[in-house]
Amino acid sequence: MRGRDPFAAPGPDAAVYVISVAAELTGLHPQTLRTYERVGLITPGRTGGGGRRYSHRDIELLRQIADLTASGIGIEGVRRIMDLEHRARALAARNEELLAELQATREALHQALDQRRADPLGPNKLPVLRQPAPGQSMVVWRRRP
Repeated sequence: MRGRDPFAAPGPDAAVYVISVAAELTGLHPQTLRTYERVGLITPGRTGGGGRRYSHRDIELLRQIADLTASGIGIEGVRRIMDLEHRARALAARNEELLAELQATREALHQALDQRRADPLGPNKLPVLRQPAPGQSMVVWRRRP
């Protein structure tokens, strides 16, 4: 049977810590953790019986919240900071996607230009336009839609 190694460390999103352990790891009171959940700063996992389970990522988030509140920032300020950090991460990820798309488009354009230079009468059979010599005329054809 192939599956997870029972002795492997859980991933950062695995909800494994009960509230008392999470409180001890963060230096916060369990009631503070419940308050942060109630105001929407954190959403721990739940067991089938409804007990809270915190992940390593939740613990790190709680430590960040504790640092912010210890420096004098209120709950609404913490919420706003966290929202802005989330948005900044999302924008950075989107920016990376757009940069990759731009690079792929540039490469495709360069390949098309290279093919056009190699075969000027390529797939659409249109000649490369050149400036007429003095005394010559040029006929321009327009396709109708």
